[in-house]
Amino acid sequence: MKISGFLMTVLLLGGLGVADAQQPYDRPQVVTIRVARTIKSVTYRPNSGQTTIGMQGTALIPLAKGQLRVQNKQGVTYIEGEINKLEPATKFGGPFLTYVLWAITPEGSVNNLGEIIVNGTSGRIKASTNQQSFGLMLTAEPYFAITVPSEMVVVENTILPETLGKIEAVDAKYELLERGKYESGVFAPLPIDPKVPLELYQARNAARIGEWLGIDKYATESWAKAMIELKNAEGYQSRKDSNRKSVQMTARDAVQIFEDARVIGLKRMDEERLANERRAAQERQARARAEAEAETQRRKEEEEARKREEEARRRAELEREVEAARRERAEAEKMKAELAVAQEAQRRAEAEAARARAVAEQELARKTADEAKRREEEARQSAEMARKAAEQSRLAAEQAAREKAELRARLLQQFNAVLDTRDTERGLVVNMGDVLFDTGSFTLRQLAREKLARLSGIVLNYPGLRLESEGHTDNVGGEAFNQKLSEQRAGAVRDYLLSQGIPADQITSSGKGFTMPVADNKTPAGRQQNRRVELIVSGEVIGTKIGN
Repeated sequence: MKISGFLMTVLLLGGLGVADAQQPYDRPQVVTIRVARTIKSVTYRPNSGQTTIGMQGTALIPLAKGQLRVQNKQGVTYIEGEINKLEPATKFGGPFLTYVLWAITPEGSVNNLGEIIVNGTSGRIKASTNQQSFGLMLTAEPYFAITVPSEMVVVENTILPETLGKIEAVDAKYELLERGKYESGVFAPLPIDPKVPLELYQARNAARIGEWLGIDKYATESWAKAMIELKNAEGYQSRKDSNRKSVQMTARDAVQIFEDARVIGLKRMDEERLANERRAAQERQARARAEAEAETQRRKEEEEARKREEEARRRAELEREVEAARRERAEAEKMKAELAVAQEAQRRAEAEAARARAVAEQELARKTADEAKRREEEARQSAEMARKAAEQSRLAAEQAAREKAELRARLLQQFNAVLDTRDTERGLVVNMGDVLFDTGSFTLRQLAREKLARLSGIVLNYPGLRLESEGHTDNVGGEAFNQKLSEQRAGAVRDYLLSQGIPADQITSSGKGFTMPVADNKTPAGRQQNRRVELIVSGEVIGTKIGN
């Protein structure tokens, strides 16, 4: 189901934070602070004319208010207007210096629409975005180029009676981005000199935040470039004939590079943490293998000792049997010597023994018959138990097959709600047409990213699924060009799904060029059908084919 707009519950995860005020300056601990907010999202239809949306201050600046004019022209949404009764961002303490306008989509992605400069108590807004459905909010930030919003939301959009656009109330939660909150003991407010451009203070802010995070140790090249730009800006400012525009431009370049370095550094920190975790896991596995081998060796030695003891016991038993046999022979010889005087008694004993044997044989026959009946009953009971076990196994197999068929049908329905999907012998085939890429390119369009983000949310709920991204082209152009383009498009889809949290061992990609057309390449419509990326979803959890 495509959602045009809605009232979405957003989990805003705030900025950098310190878990313990006693931590050293150069060793921060990042903690997550979740701030639940609601914001109304509006779908601005293309070429439907200009509309107006309200902007209302939050509890941080309750008197702030304004109106924005919004219009979508040929896929680009233009935003223009003014917010009044704003207060300086520095009132919030710490490193906050400026305001940034954000667009939040229903899928939970955020987009920095630019810095809002406050002149007196008013801030002019003039921005644009390729997004069609979004909500707007204004936050206090340490510098203009920040790529994640802080929890300091001062203004957010409101729906006016004259606002045009489809609005739906949907109870949905989205985690946008993770940051903690700035600890005032580390980031004391900067003393602001009106003669110094605000951009220079933002560059200094970006530098001390990056230094506190240790970015200089993880993004050394970008950090060095940013420091050079900051030094140049400081140099321009220190001149007696300083040019304010030169300071501003150089400082803004420094801010942007500092932010790029921060993003790179945090990514590498996370990679280092994951590498350490993997190394620790490997060490644990190695220890476990060594312990298992030691346990196996111990058991082997115990088994050999047991065998030796058993062999000694058998030899001792044999010796006892030999000794008993010897004593028996001696006793027999003694009895033979006495046989002459005991023949009559022996005959009587033999007769009595014969009678006893007859009685014993009868008793043995009875016991044998009883034992046969008992074994027959046990065999019957065993057969009955085997039959019941076989029936339970059959029912379990049928249940497993039904569950796989139901899961496959449910996945087919969920995928079809996002992109055209068909069921084949290979698995569920999700089709991404050529319109989801820039012409002749492998760059994913925003719509493609949104649909892939929704697909990844479905796939992550079923860890047993396997994905294959296949790129296909028409036959226009050379074979080598089309082969490479198909591989690049398939790879772009795979890379984006990886960025959404799909494990690397669950997804592969390949390019087929124009070797597997699904339509006639002689017509434009056929060629367009052949330009596609197919995502094949398979796995043991969805069983066999369930239909066309």
